[in-house]
Amino acid sequence: MLKRKEKPQFESPDRLNRLVEGTKIIGDLMTDSNLRIDGEIVGNVFSRSKVVIGETGTIFGNISCQEADIEGTIEGSLEIEGLLILREKSKIIGDITTARLHIEEGAIFLGSCQMTGYEATKAQAHLVASEENSEESDD
Repeated sequence: MLKRKEKPQFESPDRLNRLVEGTKIIGDLMTDSNLRIDGEIVGNVFSRSKVVIGETGTIFGNISCQEADIEGTIEGSLEIEGLLILREKSKIIGDITTARLHIEEGAIFLGSCQMTGYEATKAQAHLVASEENSEESDD
C-alpha cells in the first residue's frame, strides 16, 4: 500500500503570509511558511517554503527559498532550491541559482543563471568529459 507523502505544516494553505499591494517593508523578511508579495520589499527575503511575487510585487534585494513563482519585479539575486517559474510579465535583474527553471515567453531576465542539483552536476561532468576527450583527440 502506498503512503501519502505528508506536506510539512508550513506548506499548509492556512499558513500563508501575504504582503498586499500598497504595503512597503524596509528590511529583511524571514518566514518558514509560504509567502505572497503584492507590495514592495527593500531588503532580502528568506523562506523555507514557496515565495510568490504577484504582478504588482517588487523586491529590491535577494531572495532565498524552496520554490518561487515570479510575476513582478526583482532587482537582486535569486537562490531557489527547487523550481523557479518566471511568468510572462516578470522582470528579473540579477543572477539566478536554481535546480529547475521555467521561463514563459515575455519574461525579462538580465543576469546569469546557474543550475544546481544532481542532473545539473551530471550534465556538467558529461560536458567536462567530452571536452577532455576532444582535447586528447586533437593531440
